[in-house]
Amino acid sequence: MDYSLFETEPAVPEASSMIETFRAIGYTIEAAVADIIDNSVSAGASGVWVDFEWKGNDTWLSITDNGTGMDSDELVQAMRPGSKNPLTERGEKDLGRFGLGLKTASFSQCRKLTATSHRKNGEPAMWTWDLDFVRETGRWELLKYRPEDSGTDRLTQLESGTAILWNDIDRLVQHFRKDDQGALEKFMHIMNQVKRHLAMVFHRFMESGKLKIFFQDRLIEPWNPFLPTHKFTQAQPEEHLLNGKVFLKGYVLPHKSKLSGDEFRAAEGPRGWNEQQGFYIYRNQRLLLAGDWLGMYRKEEHYKLARIMVDIPNSLDAQWQIDIKKSVARPPLLLRDQLKAYAGQIRNIAVEVYRHRGKTISRSPGQPFVPLWAEHKRGDKWYFKINRTHPLVEKAMQEASENPSRAVDLLLRFVEETVPVKSIYIREAEQPEHQGSPFDGAAGNPVGETLELIFRNILSTGTDSDQAKKILINTEPFNHYPHLIDLLQE
Repeated sequence: MDYSLFETEPAVPEASSMIETFRAIGYTIEAAVADIIDNSVSAGASGVWVDFEWKGNDTWLSITDNGTGMDSDELVQAMRPGSKNPLTERGEKDLGRFGLGLKTASFSQCRKLTATSHRKNGEPAMWTWDLDFVRETGRWELLKYRPEDSGTDRLTQLESGTAILWNDIDRLVQHFRKDDQGALEKFMHIMNQVKRHLAMVFHRFMESGKLKIFFQDRLIEPWNPFLPTHKFTQAQPEEHLLNGKVFLKGYVLPHKSKLSGDEFRAAEGPRGWNEQQGFYIYRNQRLLLAGDWLGMYRKEEHYKLARIMVDIPNSLDAQWQIDIKKSVARPPLLLRDQLKAYAGQIRNIAVEVYRHRGKTISRSPGQPFVPLWAEHKRGDKWYFKINRTHPLVEKAMQEASENPSRAVDLLLRFVEETVPVKSIYIREAEQPEHQGSPFDGAAGNPVGETLELIFRNILSTGTDSDQAKKILINTEPFNHYPHLIDLLQE
């Protein structure tokens, strides 16, 4: 099409309105800090320092790296919204996509964003976005100034690198007083969440020795969601999709009984055991999405040991619908069935570990396993019943004639102690419509016959018929059968 044939008219976005729109994208502070560090990784940094100073409403936060740094022109380009076309092919190690991360992540948390940078042996450059200045002037202009009494001089000690400084952090500390102890505690709790998030998102970079992140000068230890070095973790065979572009590897974590108290608390992650189950989507080794079944399954207690690593390259960003915040990923329809099938295998193993408390039952060849409780199906309903051929039941029946009290007590004790709670829970969670009601579909009339026997026994004590029925209607499980109790006659 020859566009020169058409009349044109500029439609430049109003600066303040556009930036305020950027602020509403929906970053959490954890995601915002991680997005800044993505730029550090892309710049080849081996060290990142997250610093802050509590000053109430004047609290500041900075992220400094020892990457390649930028000169003034490069820094201006980096501070420009939409500095890179998302359709441009990125390097294999580039963690960016939209050219908006530095700006949108920062604007989501603060009203003053200052970036300082220098290359090796180069002159330092500094520019600031001040959203109040943009609002007053309506112009897309940076200022060459830095808010007083904020940030650190850490960058001056590095050969090269970049420092990002947030001031006027209105989304987090607006109207807070420096001497407000409650506000300080809330702020420190949020900072601890940030630290745990970074330990999870960048754990593979940390474990490989490529990156160290310091939080208030303390080294962050990586948090690996898969416990790959624990002797009871079951790593499953890997699988490759899309001609090897997508890599899957499932892990079934140890049962609680196989973990120490510290191991159990550490392995539950930032959001707890149930919430951490599911897929973990990595893009260029950077974690995007942690613990999500991607709409394929529900999160349930008995699958909490299942975690699956999914590696994708940045060349598949569009197919996986990676968002600006790098916290949402949706697999293409082409892969959903394969992902679900693989996840189903991992979940089946995880539920068995959960059900049997991580134990592996060693059975002699040719010797059948004899359960005390057996799953039983009547029609399309599932039930659990006592195995009448179990040696314990047979022994109790043999002793019943000699010492009935001891025999019954022994049997009842084992019944009490071995109720298959986990199996019942799993059946109820997976197939609630197929969970049978007591005696539903049972042969004969066991409830009616038992009621008749107990009713006669109560009458033999001198109790009248009406009182005997009142006793039965208040006795479990007969309280569920009032219609059968009404039919009883002396």
